[in-house]
Amino acid sequence: MLGITDIWTYVLGTVAIVLLPGPNSLFVLSTAARRGVPSGYQAAAGVFLGDAVLMVLSAAGVASLLRAYPPVFLAIKYAGAVYLGYVGLQMIRGAWRRWRAPSPSTTAPAMEALPHPFRRAAVVSLLNPKAILFFISFFIQFVDPAYAYPALSFLVLGLIAQLASAIYLTLLIFAGTFLAAQFRRRRRLAAGATTAAGTLFLGFGLKLATG
Repeated sequence: MLGITDIWTYVLGTVAIVLLPGPNSLFVLSTAARRGVPSGYQAAAGVFLGDAVLMVLSAAGVASLLRAYPPVFLAIKYAGAVYLGYVGLQMIRGAWRRWRAPSPSTTAPAMEALPHPFRRAAVVSLLNPKAILFFISFFIQFVDPAYAYPALSFLVLGLIAQLASAIYLTLLIFAGTFLAAQFRRRRRLAAGATTAAGTLFLGFGLKLATG
């Protein structure tokens, strides 16, 4: 169908991959928890943009280039590790400042500032090894090379992946808003959760750099 060799295997595989914990989903969840639904969707939009760029690059043959020249992929991998570590450190620094700040006098303190969630999420997505490997080793396997319009096949596969991602990230965003309500009442709980998320990002970066 439309040059796709086994669409239901692709759908099931895509859902399974989307549900695996990774930097994209963790960043969207933590953004929604710290800043609410609008910022959560800004982060999700950044993820969609990053994934769309990776899809286009895969369709354009960059996936084959990365397979043929492993040093290029390694450079991207280490750049991703450094950036994930940077994001983690920034989150931990923000949590530390929040922990040490005097208790607010109001009963509903303002949510933590988070600059540029869209931009940060897009970079996280573009350097996310899980997404890169998905589009290199899995995404392109379902396109029939004999089909006359392979761009249409890539478009359909991309839309399926984005739909699965949108549904999952929406669930995470609204889970994050529940956490945000708890954080507004418990400043130190918010700081502890942000520290945990930052530590996970550091772990992602370390695993990527040493794996």
